[in-house]
Amino acid sequence: MTRHLVGAPELRKVGVVDVQFGENVTLVEPVNLYGCTIGDESFVGPFVEIQKGATIGRRCRIQSHAFICELVSIGDDCFISHGAMFINDLFANGGPAGEDRHLWQPTKLGNRVSIGTNATVLPVTICDGVVIGAGAVVTKDINVPGIYVGNPARLLRRL
Repeated sequence: MTRHLVGAPELRKVGVVDVQFGENVTLVEPVNLYGCTIGDESFVGPFVEIQKGATIGRRCRIQSHAFICELVSIGDDCFISHGAMFINDLFANGGPAGEDRHLWQPTKLGNRVSIGTNATVLPVTICDGVVIGAGAVVTKDINVPGIYVGNPARLLRRL
């Protein structure tokens, strides 16, 4: 059977473009990093995307398949597990904001924050010393150190 192409797709390469790196950073390819900042002694696993303007602190580990969008700031000594997703667009107008960036909102993680596998973090502020359980959905600011689980994420116990 012969296949006929109607059109040719636009091919885009993954890679590392315009990234500010600290000392002793490790990347495992393939990664898609652009316009972001990665702090000293941090690790970024394969199949991770970190978008422009995002900041990763010192001694952080970003595991495979994580997505860190624009307007995300991650403190020092944080762990972002496999498949964790950060969201900056709450679909305030009933759908994606697209390039209407004034509808996007920031996310800020303190120091020593761990985000579990497949957790989703909406635009919030999370204080120092927090663990977010696997699969949790963080919809509100977290101001008390502890372990948070569920959808929406709720305090399981204080640390």
